[in-house]
Amino acid sequence: MRVQQRPIRAMSMWVRRQPPKVKAFLAVVSGMAALVLLRFIVNDHDNLFVAAEAVHSIGISVLIYKLIKEKTCAGLSLKSQELTAIFLAVRLYCSFVMEYDIHTLLDLATLATTLWVIYMIRFKLKSSYMEDKDNFALYYVLVPCAALALFIHPSTSHNLVNRIFWAFCVYLEAVSVLPQLRVMQNTKIVEPFTAHYVFALGVARFLSCAHWVLQVLDSRGHLLVALGYGLWPSMVLISEIVQTFILADFCYYYIKSVFGGQLVLRLPSGVV
Repeated sequence: MRVQQRPIRAMSMWVRRQPPKVKAFLAVVSGMAALVLLRFIVNDHDNLFVAAEAVHSIGISVLIYKLIKEKTCAGLSLKSQELTAIFLAVRLYCSFVMEYDIHTLLDLATLATTLWVIYMIRFKLKSSYMEDKDNFALYYVLVPCAALALFIHPSTSHNLVNRIFWAFCVYLEAVSVLPQLRVMQNTKIVEPFTAHYVFALGVARFLSCAHWVLQVLDSRGHLLVALGYGLWPSMVLISEIVQTFILADFCYYYIKSVFGGQLVLRLPSGVV
């Protein structure tokens, strides 16, 4: 077992010694390599979206298990769950008035679960909630997302208000995990169930991003044209990429911790 861990540990130490610019370059190269691999091994790229939803569901299941069996919400960010509920509620409204489909039902189930989690943290498990660690100001993301949505939104034939709402939920989803990362940054130690949940979010968002990128490549850019004109098509793609890279650093340390046989994830300063 030790012989197998040596190359991984050596590679990990080498990456850790590199300057930030080199780490960023390696992350981009790794992401591109993963996209190329997925393009060849996945025939129907819509399966990536299904896989993303499945992984997200697994993450939510882990979160539910933590709250029910462990009876603690320590390490979880209430504010992240509230942001998730906000963008899901807005997206549900937009789905009902703009394009009702199977995704509407998936969002409805996710919203119901998220509201239950919020209820558990606020009332049932309030004594274990780390309110002092969950100190990310929500207006830091709500105000910029709302302002951006006013200026950059879809150019479809739908009502202007609905188009602004749709853009708002796209932008908010991209940054909704930031309060959770702040909690982990403040505590430095992440217990297993919270780490599994956040890692599942990272994997789900990478698969969703891969789905969008590969769809754009396969359509030779026609998908972006179908989304409308102006900056909106590019912002949709950028939002997907931002969601992935926000969690990339955490996922690296999670994988490193798993290979190292550590049940509790310890994060160095400045990781998230």
